[in-house]
Amino acid sequence: MTTATAPLPALAPAPAPVWARRAAHAVALCAVPSGLWRIAMAAGVHVGYSDQVLRDVYDIPGWGIAYVVGLSVLAELAALFPLLLVSDRWRPLRPGVLAPLAWTASVVLVLVALWQLVVALTAESQTYLSSGTAQTVWGLAFAPLFAVPALMTAVTWSYAKRHRWATPWAGPDRAAPLRCACPARPTCPATSGISTPPSGSPCPCTGARSR
Repeated sequence: MTTATAPLPALAPAPAPVWARRAAHAVALCAVPSGLWRIAMAAGVHVGYSDQVLRDVYDIPGWGIAYVVGLSVLAELAALFPLLLVSDRWRPLRPGVLAPLAWTASVVLVLVALWQLVVALTAESQTYLSSGTAQTVWGLAFAPLFAVPALMTAVTWSYAKRHRWATPWAGPDRAAPLRCACPARPTCPATSGISTPPSGSPCPCTGARSR
């Protein structure tokens, strides 16, 4: 008589470390100054552009207002993406989908930042700002964006590392008991038949860390 084997439960990923949570929130904050600067320009606040430049280059007043405000909103929404990588409750995408997406975003951000630096150092960029003070304010507003690639890469690395052990191991030692602090071990059905996880992984039935 054969008995059906119950599927092995997946190991819950460890929570995001404090530094990863702070880095994810820092990404969202880095996009705020530049967004406020754009919105101020769309609202008619003098940011260093003459009225003629606003009309001819940015179409303000006009459809340029919708473009500038929409760009600010989209940039801030994109800056909230790293929060998905440190959230313990809201997980709309599986790690197998979210991790490659996050790595792709990190690579794109690094390439864009390098390209901007190359352009700034090798080409004379055209600016329509009228004064040195306006250029300083513009620089202070957009400078935090250069920290985003490094922060995003760090958060992505932390997410990929935590979710590497989100599923039980496969291999010939699959029947090895789970080395955890479960008080019911070795009779606990949640731990029997699961191979030994890396040190620090939580017990799937109690959440206690492995020894």
